[in-house]
Amino acid sequence: MAAGARVLTGGRPVPGDGYFFQPTVLAGTGPGMAAFDEETFGPLAALTVAHDDEDAVRLADATAFGLGLSVWTADTARGVGLARRVTSGAAFVNAVVASDPRLPFGGTKRSGYGRELAAAGIREFTTTRTYWVAA
Repeated sequence: MAAGARVLTGGRPVPGDGYFFQPTVLAGTGPGMAAFDEETFGPLAALTVAHDDEDAVRLADATAFGLGLSVWTADTARGVGLARRVTSGAAFVNAVVASDPRLPFGGTKRSGYGRELAAAGIREFTTTRTYWVAA
């Protein structure tokens, strides 16, 4: 690819009507590449290698987006510690980013403001009005 990533699989249009692509995996992505910097929503997996925990946090926060974060590790306490250091609306340890109607869900940075779902989400769609009546 022009920015330096390698296509491991996919990356071609699916024949037929519409604008559909094969599920694609890119290796060697990093800051400054669209596949790293943007919210792609798939079917794309952009692989970036972090050298250590500090580098992982730096890379995770290097984007202007922050919808959800997944940390995969055999040491769940370490995973929770890493997740707490990254700016995102939701954090998952050893699980994919998902939503549950019982819990508020939403992003940070350019991934949006406010929350949807649960009681916090309902409040996002209400307008509080104050009445002050002087006697």
